[in-house]
Amino acid sequence: MKLRKVTAASAVVLALAVTATACGSDDKKDSDSSGGGKKITVGIKFDQPGIGQKTPQGYAGFDVDVATYVAGKLGYKPDQIQWKETKSADRENALSRGDVDFIAASYSITPERETKVDFAGPYLLAHQDVLIRADDTAIKSPSDLNSKKLCSVTGSTSAQNVHDKLAPKAQLQQYPTYSACLTGLQNKAIDALTTDDSILAGYASQAAFKGKFKLGGFKMTNENYGIGVKKGSDLKAKINTALEAMVSDGSWQKAVDKNFGPANYKNEPAPKIGNIVS
Repeated sequence: MKLRKVTAASAVVLALAVTATACGSDDKKDSDSSGGGKKITVGIKFDQPGIGQKTPQGYAGFDVDVATYVAGKLGYKPDQIQWKETKSADRENALSRGDVDFIAASYSITPERETKVDFAGPYLLAHQDVLIRADDTAIKSPSDLNSKKLCSVTGSTSAQNVHDKLAPKAQLQQYPTYSACLTGLQNKAIDALTTDDSILAGYASQAAFKGKFKLGGFKMTNENYGIGVKKGSDLKAKINTALEAMVSDGSWQKAVDKNFGPANYKNEPAPKIGNIVS
């Protein structure tokens, strides 16, 4: 009798353990960043043509192509990727909350950000530059921006950096969006638009603007784009391995040509993992 009681109790314990395990599986987040899970959630920009953009046909841009390649190396097919918009001000929070598994969103690696998140990469070296009209021959260097109307988006420090360090007489103009700046540039309400050259190249590559604008090629700052992951995540090493493979098999250069080529973007060679250019 005693033996039967112990056996019955053990069976109950075992049943409870199996039930708890099953419940845990049901409650588990669909995303499994170790690879091969049902879904992986990736943060991108939704409003940067050539970089990360949500379109009626889906998602497009260099960051989207990089993220898709990386996710593939982690074991996820394109239809297993959940794209999530991550605006600049919310990127660190999205990672710490676990809203996304990694972020590829023109995310420059900086010492301040590295205290909050880890970065794989860099996977692109961009520079602050200006976009001007294709027929403009007056702006040949940053100093030529003196007395010119220089546009950037509200809240950005790009135009202020140029004003403070290179062209103190530049007339700063703040518009709500880059698209608004482009319209002003096209209509000659402004003379130049400034932000990262990769972002400018993405806008200039749009069919509606083909041949209308050109990059100044000034390389005023260095912007090392990295893929952000949660602090301490083992994804960093795995993503670095994927990025190295993307460069070595030619997929990286194909993505650059596809997304920035129409703007005649003179990109830097693919950076080496861990090499941050200051």
